[in-house]
Amino acid sequence: MQVTPVLLLSICACALVAAFPAPELTDAQLEQVLYNPTTIKMYIKCATMEGPCDAVGKRMRTLAPLVLRGACPQCSARETRQIRRTLAFIQRNYPWEWAKIVRRFG
Repeated sequence: MQVTPVLLLSICACALVAAFPAPELTDAQLEQVLYNPTTIKMYIKCATMEGPCDAVGKRMRTLAPLVLRGACPQCSARETRQIRRTLAFIQRNYPWEWAKIVRRFG
């Protein structure tokens, strides 16, 4: 039996999600992160693997591709909403960085 890259990626993502428990981030905290250029750039560098990640960044980097594909069973409703909000914010306000993220995970 041959293991496809998508299956392997899904298995790795599930293992990473289990290794990094869901950090709680309120919607107000998310808004503070999004509108703080230093912090959002740190998370963008984390997503593109150009910089370090904290627990929130690692979880987002792991789950964002699943949320984009519409299949993230391990995500809470709040996490899904916050990840979509973050990705939309980056796409709208940081188009060059968004292109890097898409190339990396697309």
